[in-house]
Amino acid sequence: MLSDPTGRQILRDRPRITSESLRLPYLRSLPENSVGRTYAAWLDREGVSPDTRDSVQYIDDEECAYVMQRYRECHDFYHAVTGLPVFAEGELALKAFEFLNTVIPMTGLSLFAAVRLKPAERERLFSLYLPWAVRSGLGSKEVINVYWEKILEKDVGELRAELGIEQPPDMRDIRRMIRQQKKREKENVAQHA
Repeated sequence: MLSDPTGRQILRDRPRITSESLRLPYLRSLPENSVGRTYAAWLDREGVSPDTRDSVQYIDDEECAYVMQRYRECHDFYHAVTGLPVFAEGELALKAFEFLNTVIPMTGLSLFAAVRLKPAERERLFSLYLPWAVRSGLGSKEVINVYWEKILEKDVGELRAELGIEQPPDMRDIRRMIRQQKKREKENVAQHA
């Protein structure tokens, strides 16, 4: 963050992302494709709030502790901009992106949770979402240096383009299509039985 002008500004200002600092009714009133409204819609859809992040503990250095707190509080913005949901497959895809983008070790370590995925989820993660994470994580500007509070009215598509973040395939749509296909297959088997 120190090597980036916006990162340095964030470190000087030390803003916090909470429901007090980012009023959700205001965010919901912003234009449909704005960063703020996209963030609020994602929070609403996933049933989380800016206040669900625990405070950082066990880091003695005040600046390092703030950086980790900022990372935690910005995590849902990364979800919103990418469209990735909070279920395990989406979290792992986002953690891979974060690791390649920020090089924060704990984000990489969390990828070991992929062993807990169902085989079809693991296949999607490795064939679709990890290649996306590599392209976007390595190819985009560091998302820790985005001053989210100052760009809430910006068009989210413009932001993705500026940062170099490719939007991944919609995980919810893929899962919905798979469920519908399985339902049709069951109906076909029942009809022919």
